Amino acid sequence: MIVYILVTCVPGNEKDVIAKIKLLPNVIEVNGVMGKYDIFIKVSADTPPTVDLAISKVRSIPNITSTFTMSAIYGQGGTMDSEK
Repeated sequence: MIVYILVTCVPGNEKDVIAKIKLLPNVIEVNGVMGKYDIFIKVSADTPPTVDLAISKVRSIPNITSTFTMSAIYGQGGTMDSEK
């Protein structure tokens, strides 16, 4: 199961927030981005409770003001489909 989390944080704190996100289990990618959101996170987990825990850990990081989580849909031609 793959989820993507888009994060908004207090301006000027992006590098510190990214450093903390990188330490979290199940995070397989994290990047600063420009636009409406500040940080893009890719999370891989085996079960929905593990996803919920990962999201909770991200949300508990200081200076994060909001998150938006999206679940990947298998079978719609993404790179995950070719991994099966």
